[in-house]
Amino acid sequence: MNIGRFLLTASAALAVIATPAAAKPDYAGDVKADYDKSLGALWDHFHRNPELSFREFKTAARMAQELRAIPGMAVTEKVGQTGVVGVLKNGDGPVVLVRADMDGLPVQERSGYANASTVRQVGVDGLEMPVMHACGHDVHITSLVGTARQLARMKDRWKGTVLFIVQPAEERVGGAAAMVKDGLYTRFPKPNYALAFHVAAELETGKIAASEGIQYSSADSVDIRVPGIATHGAAPHLGRDPVYIASQIVVGLQSIISREKGPLEPGVITVGAFHAGQKHNIISEYADLQVTVRANSQEVRDQLIASIERVAVGIGRANGLPEDKLPIVKATETTPVTVNDAALARRLNTAIGDALGKDVVVPFRQTNMGAEDFAFFVDPSFGIPGYYFGVGGTNPEWIKAAKNGGPPVAGHHSPLFKIDPEPSVRLGVEAMTAAVLDLLKPGQN
Repeated sequence: MNIGRFLLTASAALAVIATPAAAKPDYAGDVKADYDKSLGALWDHFHRNPELSFREFKTAARMAQELRAIPGMAVTEKVGQTGVVGVLKNGDGPVVLVRADMDGLPVQERSGYANASTVRQVGVDGLEMPVMHACGHDVHITSLVGTARQLARMKDRWKGTVLFIVQPAEERVGGAAAMVKDGLYTRFPKPNYALAFHVAAELETGKIAASEGIQYSSADSVDIRVPGIATHGAAPHLGRDPVYIASQIVVGLQSIISREKGPLEPGVITVGAFHAGQKHNIISEYADLQVTVRANSQEVRDQLIASIERVAVGIGRANGLPEDKLPIVKATETTPVTVNDAALARRLNTAIGDALGKDVVVPFRQTNMGAEDFAFFVDPSFGIPGYYFGVGGTNPEWIKAAKNGGPPVAGHHSPLFKIDPEPSVRLGVEAMTAAVLDLLKPGQN
């Protein structure tokens, strides 16, 4: 994904460091014991062995193995290609979906960890790339296993069904939609609630942040092919230069942000890649642009995508391209805005605070326009309220060192990305367990 998620102000961060240790739930000791015995080694395994989107074959198999080892868990593999679904039933009651994404990124790890990934893999695009868990999905799936173990151990505290979702291809924003399309809500119990979390490099360990509204922006990958008329580089007048035309498009796209979109409406258009030509003195036949588009509302999202096509085609015409060779604009890898259900967020923020300590849940603040395909699980047409929260992943001492001139805290998708695994995994398990126990408390629903 696409993620860099939560940030505390400098004063808040310092206050957090000085805060006394939070209260712990009565199962915190069991979570700690599980981490020492198994979960720590499991995180290490996943971190050393990341896999790319829709190529998570070994990861999915290991997750299926871990879930099958839990008493009462029914496991189905290959849902939405490589997805795994575990169903844990415990009498009559609501159904809660707990989701963790499992794919890595095409990044060469330089975190400095002793267990840094050296894996290379051929992705769905046919290219061999280095692979790294540069977004913390290893924490997510490890915590999901821990949560499942805790809930299976505490069946006297809840009634209902928990749906454990091991989702592929979040980084390509395709895995959630693929699982839904493959019958997630018809082949398995349809949830009354959907929950997920993301470890956050910008949030210190021991803290959780969740919005009562928008949690993540929408994201659309937009490909623009700019045709040209090839010719010798010494005779540009005999052709049409797609590099020159595409360069105007790159600049022109920013006019959408600065002069068309409302100034109080969040929106971003970023050109992440520009590819054209193969030789100094040849004007090529085409140039390709890869663009990411972010918004916080469907209205702005639609406006930006429509305007991108208008600007690209218009600049093509202005440069004399014939009508049959105008720029082609195509949106791919799209996900809508992820919005937490306000009532559910208030309820679970309170429940997690009650269980883990009031100072654990801190105010959420959106600091960038990262996106998430969890939105496909809580599409309004399903009527399933969703709750997505951030779990702090950075040791407070690392934050303190960065403030004093030390190495900066690397963000998500960076080759330098790292999190502090034990407190991240354990807090993920404790918080998710508290949320599920609250929703499945016997006799309240």
